[in-house]
Amino acid sequence: MTASTQKVTNHKEYYEAFYNPKYDFLGQSYASMYPNLHKYPATMLPQIGLELLKEFKAKKTNLLDPYCGSGSSFVAALDYDIKEFIGFDLNPLAIMISKARLTYIESSHLLKQYKILLDNIENNMSKILDFNILNNITNIDFWIEKQAQKDLIAIFNAIISIKNETAKNLFMLAFSETLREASYTRNNEFKLFRMKEYESYIPNTYKIFNRKLKNIINIYIEFYQQKLRGINLSVYNSGFYNTDKKFDTILTSPPYGDSKTTVAYGQFSTFINEWLGFKEARKLDSKMLGGIKAKKLYEKGLMKEYILEIAKADNKRALEVSSFYENLESSIKSLPDSLNIGAKVFFIVGNRRVKNIELPTDEFIAEVFCNNGFKHLNTLKRKISNKSMPLQNSPTNKIGALSRTMNEEWIVVCEKL
Repeated sequence: MTASTQKVTNHKEYYEAFYNPKYDFLGQSYASMYPNLHKYPATMLPQIGLELLKEFKAKKTNLLDPYCGSGSSFVAALDYDIKEFIGFDLNPLAIMISKARLTYIESSHLLKQYKILLDNIENNMSKILDFNILNNITNIDFWIEKQAQKDLIAIFNAIISIKNETAKNLFMLAFSETLREASYTRNNEFKLFRMKEYESYIPNTYKIFNRKLKNIINIYIEFYQQKLRGINLSVYNSGFYNTDKKFDTILTSPPYGDSKTTVAYGQFSTFINEWLGFKEARKLDSKMLGGIKAKKLYEKGLMKEYILEIAKADNKRALEVSSFYENLESSIKSLPDSLNIGAKVFFIVGNRRVKNIELPTDEFIAEVFCNNGFKHLNTLKRKISNKSMPLQNSPTNKIGALSRTMNEEWIVVCEKL
C-alpha cells in the first residue's frame, strides 16, 4: 500500500478495499483523452483500464470483455499495446460503436466513400422514398416531425447502399446521433422523454447529419486510425459464450444493476436499433442482466442478508435484485474456461442502493471468482466525477426522497489459479 493510498475496511474481516486517488482521474473526462465517436451511457474511463493493465503487469497478448459496450476496454488496451480483442454485448448499437472505432480503413478510401455517400444523399432527395422502414419505428409521429422523417429515410437509404462495412458503420454512427438530435427526445436524458416544446422544433436534419459525420470522420482519422493497424477485433451481438480462444486478461465494467432501474441502455438505443431492424429493441433492457424477475430470493453467500433486508420492505424489489445477482453469478461462472492460468481479471463496478441499502457488488464479484478457481488480488476504490449516469435516484420509492447513488466505483482484481 502506497503512502497515497487510504485503507478502507468493509464489514467482512477477510475482505478489504483500498482507496487510491490516482484512479479518480479528477478533472479528466472520457473525451479529454479518448474522443467519443458516439454518446453511450455509463462508459468506463479508458484511463482507468490503461492504469490497471500497467500496475498489475497484464500480459500484452489478448483481451476479453464479456460486457464490452462501446469498446472502452479495447481502447484502453490499445495504448497498452494489446492487439487482439473479443467482446460480447446484447445491444446492437454498442457492437456497432465498437466495430466502427476499432476497425482500420485507409483515409483515402474512407474519404472516397464519404463522397459517394454525399452523392447518394443528394440523389435520394429527388427520389420517391420508400417509407416501409418507418413500420419498424414505434410511435414515429410522436417522436419525429414529418419532414425530418423523410430526410432521415433519404440519409439512411444512402448509408445502407455503401458497400464498405467499416465506412458504413462510421456513417451509421453519424446517422444514429442525428436521429436522436432530430427527434423530439430531450437530448440530456438517456431515457426516452419528449421535449416540452416539441411542436415548435423543426430540425435541419441534413445540417445536423453533415456536422455529425464530419466530426466522426475527423476523430477517427486523427485519433483512432493510426492505432488500428494489426488489430484483430471480434465483437458479437450476444451474451458471452465460451470460445476456443484462451485469454490472459479480462477488463470490463458490467452493469451495476438491472437496466430498468439503473442505466437504461435499451431505452437510450431504441431509435437506432429499430432503424437497424432489431425487432426487440423495446425489450432489450428486459434481456440484460436482471431483466426478468426471479421467482425466488437469491440466498447465497454474503448477498443473502442484504436481499432478505430488502424483502422486508419490498419483496418485489428483492426478487428483481435477486435476478440481477443470479444472472451476474452465472455470467462470471462461464468465464474461467476461456482463461489461461495466471490470467488477470479486472471488474469495475458500482455498489448501487436499493431501499436505501447499499449492495456490496464488489464483494459479491470477488466471492464468486474465489469460489471458481481465482485468487483475489486487490479491490481498489475510486470516486466517480466523470461518468455519464444518474447520480441520484429514489431508493425508497418515496416521491421527492432522493439519495446519492453510485458516486464511487470499486475495481475488483483477481487472478486465475
